[in-house]
Amino acid sequence: MATLHTLAFDNSYSRLPSGLYSRVEPAGFAHPHLVSFNPEAARLLDLEPECAHNPDFVAFFGGQKLLPGSAPLAMKYTGHQFGVYNPDLGDGRGLLLGEVVNAQGETWDLHLKGAGKTPYSRFGDGRAVLRSCIREYLGSEAMHHLGIPSTRALCIVGSDEPVLREKTERGAMLLRLADTHIRFGHFEWLFHSNQPELLKTLADFVITKHFPELADEHDRYTAFFREIVRRTARLMAFWQLVGFAHGVMNTDNFSITGATFDYGPFGFLDVYEPGFICNHSDYNGRYAWNQQPSVGLWNLNALAYALSGLIEKDALVAALQGYEGEFLGAYGTGLRQKLGLRTERPEDHQLAADFLELLARNNADYTRSFRALAHVGSAEGRSPLRDDFLDREAFDAWLRRYRERLHAEGSDDRERAAFMNSVNPKYILRNYMAQIAIDKAEDGDYGEIEKLRMLLTRPFDEQPENEAYAALPPDWGRHLEISCSS
Repeated sequence: MATLHTLAFDNSYSRLPSGLYSRVEPAGFAHPHLVSFNPEAARLLDLEPECAHNPDFVAFFGGQKLLPGSAPLAMKYTGHQFGVYNPDLGDGRGLLLGEVVNAQGETWDLHLKGAGKTPYSRFGDGRAVLRSCIREYLGSEAMHHLGIPSTRALCIVGSDEPVLREKTERGAMLLRLADTHIRFGHFEWLFHSNQPELLKTLADFVITKHFPELADEHDRYTAFFREIVRRTARLMAFWQLVGFAHGVMNTDNFSITGATFDYGPFGFLDVYEPGFICNHSDYNGRYAWNQQPSVGLWNLNALAYALSGLIEKDALVAALQGYEGEFLGAYGTGLRQKLGLRTERPEDHQLAADFLELLARNNADYTRSFRALAHVGSAEGRSPLRDDFLDREAFDAWLRRYRERLHAEGSDDRERAAFMNSVNPKYILRNYMAQIAIDKAEDGDYGEIEKLRMLLTRPFDEQPENEAYAALPPDWGRHLEISCSS
């Protein structure tokens, strides 16, 4: 096992041409303190959990000291923000400290969010606040344990430093782990700034490091883009299946390897509201929940344009045309699983669509409804789920069709319930839960953060001691407004 002083850094990105980044050292907090620590993430780096008790821990991840072997830098990239190209982007408040290689040969980027100003900060202060760090810390871990590709989070380090947002808040830093921090926006910047050789260098680097199975392909750039399309399509399907809304699906927030990236004003559906907008700055609903699949394709089109110097137009178009089928395949399979259906039949799509329409018309809770469906028996009889629907006749009619479908494949109630409970979570990170943890943390009580972190490591388990977290949100927590500011 490694110690904080013996982490095995590689720092391959820092060996790329210097035009891709600026070397910057963190601006440390004067009085850092540990807010929360994730031992699961520590194990990804081969760190013993006891490392969090080392006095150097908060010094390293509060920006006061540099980890031995690290090579801090701020990446340069651009991107489309709410559909408009912005050439003036980059790591404005975070630094890639370096890349650690664990005993399994896995490489993890260590990225310190809130580490101070960089050349790309524009008019920002380079800081993050405790509120946003808590949301990303819990959100990324929740998504990982739901089985969705995501960045991870090692720790939050707090401070007494005031940071002005809509109001004065306390500054904090988050140590984020990812396989890479290279985004669609890296390639957009190099294309739009007319740097084709550097773009090719970056593409070769990404393929060699993150897509090694494609390195010997005859047309590896085309294969590379096809794989990005496939991964992005599947990620969008996974988001839709768990009711996750990202909130800021700008191209600079899309990972080149298909992981959920840059958690800002995200949210999970409470009631099933297809037009749910989780970001109160998204005035036109560009990134509403039901728009996410189409935005994923839009972003891929922007990336295709950036790669047009490496890949023939016909090949780019063909790869993009594969997006819809990949998305629908993953989403359709996921919906059948959520309904507990083991086989595929032509009527399944309409059965699932009609259930979702019922949820929408009756303001039914998305997560709770699918979870409760596992306990609907295939035999005739009243279902407790019926009470969650105002239009009970419509529910009864749908339930008859559902039971007929279960009989058609000889479904066993006990086996089906166990299977459905393995794909339909009981616990998600609802906005009100995160807000309670934030409110307590701002008063100096960090216990709720740890309680939620532990809860969300087992989202599919019953956890009877935590039953209250599976309840409907309180009235005050149903329509919380979440902003981009952090």
